[in-house]
Amino acid sequence: MQPFKTKLRVRYHEMDSLGHVNNAVYQHYLEQAAVEHSEHLGFTQQRCEELGGVFVMRRIEIEYLRPAVAGEWLEVTTWLSEMRGPRAIRRYEIRKQPEEKLLVTAQALWVWVDITAMRPKAIPQLLLDTFGKLPQPNLTT
Repeated sequence: MQPFKTKLRVRYHEMDSLGHVNNAVYQHYLEQAAVEHSEHLGFTQQRCEELGGVFVMRRIEIEYLRPAVAGEWLEVTTWLSEMRGPRAIRRYEIRKQPEEKLLVTAQALWVWVDITAMRPKAIPQLLLDTFGKLPQPNLTT
């Protein structure tokens, strides 16, 4: 599925005692990229609620390759590699800009949750159709 890219600037309050981005902060970057990707395709929080559910991150695996520091520009790339039943597998890369240095790779399991029952539910066909029409990325890591 077509990758979505967003850029952000590392802020000073995101640093840890070693002077680079705290590992926990990267998950925020990844979640924000996923939200922006969905919104870009018209699936805002409100629209998802109208469809009866929301995506919730259930599991994430992050590989930290290189550190980022305050003031640097990062590009977060995300794409869906699989959608089936209530599950969606989303992949990520974070690269330092403008050098394109790969800093982080990640994979997350997102689950579509019914907002009334608060239980996993099959992803609506509209979402499957929209995300399913997007071509697979050709990324090299």
